[in-house]
Amino acid sequence: MTAAITNLLSILDLERLEHNLYRGRSPSSGWGRVYGGQVISQALVAAQRTVPPERHVHSLHCYFMLGGDPTIPIVYQVDRLRDGGSFTTRRVTAIQNGAAIFSLECSFQVDEHGMEHQMPMPAGLPQPEETKTQIELVDALGVNVPDAVRRFWEKERPLEIRPIVVEHYTTRDRLPPYQSVWIRISGEVPEDRQLQSALLAYLSDMTLLDTANFAHGRNAFDPELQMASLDHAMWFHRPHPLDDWLLYVQDSPNSIGARGLSRGFLYSRDGRLIASVAQEGLIRLRTKHRK
Repeated sequence: MTAAITNLLSILDLERLEHNLYRGRSPSSGWGRVYGGQVISQALVAAQRTVPPERHVHSLHCYFMLGGDPTIPIVYQVDRLRDGGSFTTRRVTAIQNGAAIFSLECSFQVDEHGMEHQMPMPAGLPQPEETKTQIELVDALGVNVPDAVRRFWEKERPLEIRPIVVEHYTTRDRLPPYQSVWIRISGEVPEDRQLQSALLAYLSDMTLLDTANFAHGRNAFDPELQMASLDHAMWFHRPHPLDDWLLYVQDSPNSIGARGLSRGFLYSRDGRLIASVAQEGLIRLRTKHRK
């Protein structure tokens, strides 16, 4: 198990401060703010600590209000909104320096049988073994990889990502606003369905908003762009042990008003739809005079 995944599992083991009150820390990542997927997953863990173990998250909806400071702890306050016969609802507020930086509402349900259908996984895409690692892409693309992209790809992370297309990293051409990437946790995941859901939430924030840049010839590493997640929604359809690659199929239906909307669908290798995601984020061209 890599040090990165060990550290990720550690930061998801929140400290209990008081009834409905938990504290989480952030890894030393070198970024100026906390990764959004970390706050989502930690808030979900806080909510799970207050829910019977036979009830599992089926949806979450959250808002990012302030960028988190990775140098200080985050306090998670859980409000127990409802405990029904089949469903449980929780609200979680993430706090730093006395101010709310993030809020999440999530719903849990006991497992039930019912009618089932799903959209099929796209056909004809290469398997993860047929794609290059990000380190291999750095070597293959050479000087065409911008320095910011190169530094990100070369850094050890708890996630391994294998993009199927990379043109948006190496060109300013306008491209169709969709992509698919293979993604997995880079280490062994415990057999704990609640933790697996939190890890799935963690990885769901990766690469998603960047899809909205493709139509404009930009990418998330563009120094002329200011980008930040505004809200994030996720629906958990089927459990998955996260012991293999997931295909993250993404598109962006719309950008307007300095906001981009992206959608994502996470499929298991054998084609089961594991989760659906939607996110709107700030995508603003930087100006010298904007506050």
